[in-house]
Amino acid sequence: MATQSDPARAPVSRGFDFTAHMRSLCVDLCARLDELAHVDVARIAIRFCQARKSVTHGLQASLTPLRFVGGALESRRRGRNYTVERMYDSSGREMLYLLSFYLPRFQNRTFEEKLTTVVHELWHVGPGFDGDLRRHPGRCWAHSHSQEQYDAQMRSLADKWLALEPPAETYAFLRHSFAQLVRHNGHVCGQKIRTPKLIRAS
Repeated sequence: MATQSDPARAPVSRGFDFTAHMRSLCVDLCARLDELAHVDVARIAIRFCQARKSVTHGLQASLTPLRFVGGALESRRRGRNYTVERMYDSSGREMLYLLSFYLPRFQNRTFEEKLTTVVHELWHVGPGFDGDLRRHPGRCWAHSHSQEQYDAQMRSLADKWLALEPPAETYAFLRHSFAQLVRHNGHVCGQKIRTPKLIRAS
């Protein structure tokens, strides 16, 4: 079975470590919000990806499940069984999700948009924390039947977290643009992780 190591705790070069700061933010969000209490950030690989175009619109972040429906290790497609390439951290712990942020695009949004996006992606983690996504009833299972209502719910959760008075240093980096982070820190660095492949099950 093919495997991939997630260097989430490996040292990176000097500068602003975006993925380390994002991990700390996610840990605090999940610790303070009951709605995210099921999320074990230690089993989520976090990376940044280089956005191909320097525009504000487009994909900001994404959560990739590393299991199939119900946490299954395999899924049958076109008469064959497939699995997702395994991913581990430096201690040998297996990751269940891959959380990606697209820079500089994500960092150039407003503070409120950035925080809401992080909450949005964490909310996608299935309530069973089994490597599958949260699934709503009906055809629009990812965001429920109303995108507007879903977005409002995510903004409400972000506001709720801020009202709990988390340490300002936890989210201070979200108040800066990408250019400001570079100007203040020299450069922005972090973990770049290859996307796990869908492979034939042995």
